[in-house]
Amino acid sequence: MKIIVQKFGGTSVNSEAARQAVTKKVQQALAKGFSPVVVVSAMGRKGQPYATDTLITTLKENNLSVHARELDLMMCCGEIISACIMAATLQKVGLNACALTGGQAGIVTDSQYGAARIKTIHTEALLNLLNADIIPVVCGFQGQTENNAKFTTLGRGGSDTTAAALGAALNAEVVEIYTDVEGIMTADPRLVKDASLLDRVSYGDVCQMAHQGAKVIHPRAVEIAMAKNIPLLIKSTFSDAPGTLITNPVCFTGGEAQINEKSASGVTSITGIAQFRVTLTPEEPAKGQALFADLAEAGISVGCLNLSETLAMFAVYDDKVAPTKKLLAERQFSFVCNEHCAKVSVVGSCMEGVPGYMAKFVSALTANKIGILQTVDSDVTISAVIKDQYEKAAVNALHTAFKLG
Repeated sequence: MKIIVQKFGGTSVNSEAARQAVTKKVQQALAKGFSPVVVVSAMGRKGQPYATDTLITTLKENNLSVHARELDLMMCCGEIISACIMAATLQKVGLNACALTGGQAGIVTDSQYGAARIKTIHTEALLNLLNADIIPVVCGFQGQTENNAKFTTLGRGGSDTTAAALGAALNAEVVEIYTDVEGIMTADPRLVKDASLLDRVSYGDVCQMAHQGAKVIHPRAVEIAMAKNIPLLIKSTFSDAPGTLITNPVCFTGGEAQINEKSASGVTSITGIAQFRVTLTPEEPAKGQALFADLAEAGISVGCLNLSETLAMFAVYDDKVAPTKKLLAERQFSFVCNEHCAKVSVVGSCMEGVPGYMAKFVSALTANKIGILQTVDSDVTISAVIKDQYEKAAVNALHTAFKLG
């Protein structure tokens, strides 16, 4: 039996016309000899009646401090409605289909409401349905604790995680993630007019692109698929475009280490951050060593970290600026805070070990008179913190310099 997991996002199931497009994709999989498992998100986006954000708002109108148990139970309703309607749509055209909650599909999680982790997946129920030529339509984003005691949700990107986890548990041939775009782009097309569609990208690059601000697929889903080497395919529900295949990397550098013009996969950006420069004194090493423990204890997550004997540079999201300033003042640190910042990044696993990329990155920004407050890099990512007014210019400059158009 060749199993395929097909996940459809909220815009793919929020109207009769969209659900007919989903039905066509399921029929195409059947025609190719696959046994499909369908995973669905809640219908629509914020403001629409069954969207997750709408359900949350409805509940919190009655009690802002509602218990996490009831909040998770409420959030699960969106996917349940979606699964039932999608199963009914498939049944209408003569396909055998059965709606399942995450728990009924065998997804067992820990009990951390709002951000549960999948502990195991019991596949017997799904395999029984598939062997009987019945299409399971599974609620994404949710699971249940041991013995189906409590409903839980998997956090942001939870439906992608559901699809990847089911694909891994069922040894699927491929996991298809359907959305309203035709695949993964080299940059946000709202910022870069000549952003192009990637036909293939590595698991690692997609994870990094997601972490660095790209709205593609949740990195947890990619990590699950990568662990079992299950190919992921990002496609549009509303076209027959081939989409973007996420799989293992292939790098060609022509022999000796050199810059491959196509070694970068994409350019991403994050806004809504502030950069801190904190002066450290070598005479008080314990004070500097305690700084990041104090930040963590205060619930302040930091990124873009550069550390030396006399200076610590890091970034926080805007909502953490005030508590960070308060903590640093209380600890009597001398510091400078640069607000209204952005982080721009170039991602590409084929850059690893090849000289010249940092020079290309810095030159692209400085040639466009974009000041660099700080750089951060890893084997596959080069990033810079800049003032957010230059975000669009910086993304375009890097996109051009790395020949991604």
